[in-house]
Amino acid sequence: MALINTDFWSQMLNFTFFIVFMLFYSRIMVTQIMFKLEKSTVMMEGMANGAQKMVLKTLKKKPDEKTSKTIRRFMEMFVIPPVDLDPYGIVKKFEHLMDLEKDRFKYFVNQVSPEMNEEEKANLMMGFSGAIALYTLAKILRHYVELIKKTKSYNLALIIQMELPLIERYAKAYYSGTEALANGWAIGDSIGPYVAASFIGSDKIQVADEETVICRKTHKGRDFIVLKAKGPGGRTGNEGRVLDALAKKEKIAAIITMDAAAKLEGEKTGSVAEGIGIAMGGIGVERSYIENVAVSRKLPMDNIIVKMGAEEAIMPMRSEIIDAAPKVFELLDEIIERQPKGGKIVLIGVGNT
Repeated sequence: MALINTDFWSQMLNFTFFIVFMLFYSRIMVTQIMFKLEKSTVMMEGMANGAQKMVLKTLKKKPDEKTSKTIRRFMEMFVIPPVDLDPYGIVKKFEHLMDLEKDRFKYFVNQVSPEMNEEEKANLMMGFSGAIALYTLAKILRHYVELIKKTKSYNLALIIQMELPLIERYAKAYYSGTEALANGWAIGDSIGPYVAASFIGSDKIQVADEETVICRKTHKGRDFIVLKAKGPGGRTGNEGRVLDALAKKEKIAAIITMDAAAKLEGEKTGSVAEGIGIAMGGIGVERSYIENVAVSRKLPMDNIIVKMGAEEAIMPMRSEIIDAAPKVFELLDEIIERQPKGGKIVLIGVGNT
């Protein structure tokens, strides 16, 4: 009888424990997940502050209280995308917003460090763009952490937890990339301009606009127009708008673009591939100009990409990426041989120079 009694109370205890566990399971899991999320958020906020300090170290003078206040306010800067319910004219809207954003960055940099030269200011602008991106990422993660605390939502906590490894990878890349951009070091995305500069060699270059340079040269019996962002400061150039103006005066025969591209997991960093179309990232304003020129004149559009991880594109350039340059030139020669003679081949080195 005592044995039966013991079994009964043991079963009742197990059943009660099961009910309690089921009732509080989600909260227990949220608490466990929140511990990891809070830790990651604090780490990212520290990285955001560190990135800002790295950029400030490049200033010629230590910022006073007024300048520090201006910098803290600028870190909150954002751009509101245009209305796209009617897609007609959307490229012009984006172009206008991008120009306004660049003007705002230039004004800010001139305000906090007017004694810098143009190349140093270009690097500082890029450094601040990286710091703002990391700061925004940390703010968004903090927003969701606080939201989960208020709502005790297990589903939301689970979603953020699943995305956390990828978010942390991007945060670390932004942190490393901010240091590289602020100091004017080459990043993975610089491979396109690097190959274009190597192709130019010692030939004379001309300034096409404040962000883009152009070089005319002959190679393998063909005339080339090479476009890339102006260096050595951090810039991405206005290759599309420059090409649009050139096409109205020059006979263009073909367009070849060279750029970094995101690799798939399992692919090797620095592997090279060719394709058809305009290899160019970003919002798409410059790419749209180039495509319009190609389509209106029925020009061939070849491209060469150097594969790398999305985070590797904004981090200091790895040896595997720079070692891919000879492969790019080998593939470029093959593409050039396929182009018809007559007219000029436009070669564009896409990326942050």
